[in-house]
Amino acid sequence: MTDFIHRYEPATKAGSPPLLLLHGTGGDENDLLGLGEMIAPGSALLSPRGRVLEHGMPRFFRRLAEGVFDEEDVRRRALELGEFVADARKQYGIGAPVAVGFSNGANIAAALLLLKPDVLAGAILLRAMVPLSDPPKANLAGKPVLLLSGQSDPIVPAANSARLAALLSEAGARVEHKVLPAGHQLSQADVTLARSWIGSVEAKAA
Repeated sequence: MTDFIHRYEPATKAGSPPLLLLHGTGGDENDLLGLGEMIAPGSALLSPRGRVLEHGMPRFFRRLAEGVFDEEDVRRRALELGEFVADARKQYGIGAPVAVGFSNGANIAAALLLLKPDVLAGAILLRAMVPLSDPPKANLAGKPVLLLSGQSDPIVPAANSARLAALLSEAGARVEHKVLPAGHQLSQADVTLARSWIGSVEAKAA
């Protein structure tokens, strides 16, 4: 298996979509397990730790400054993550997961959607930014994406998250973009909306 330190929690409910949990800067493979359990009780949870260190803090790709990404690294790391998911699916016998990414994790999930669309069944992007200035033409036909932004987020400009929503929609994804009265940190509204959205995705799949 592609070398990611990770946690795997098997499903306890049949038919629930597996989740790929992608933490923010400084998080690890344990960070979003609780969130995963809250938004999709009974789903299998696959939670890797980012392999890039920034001042000792794990991330999924390098950045040059706040909001300025090393795009060559973004591409390379997204493909590595895609290989990890493919290997994990074989090892654990799970279907294509729905990514649940926060901040840096949401950005790598967005990159994965654009670079390797078949890896994910959909995505919940929490406080995401456009990961690539010149993304490839992706075919996201009908893929469900929930994008939750913070109205007073000091890191992600409103125009940037709106551009990401447009970019994914233009690629064919079914994007639901909501701007919450929040900053960069997650709120109870994120949990509530994500849980309801996963429920609707589950219902459509059934």
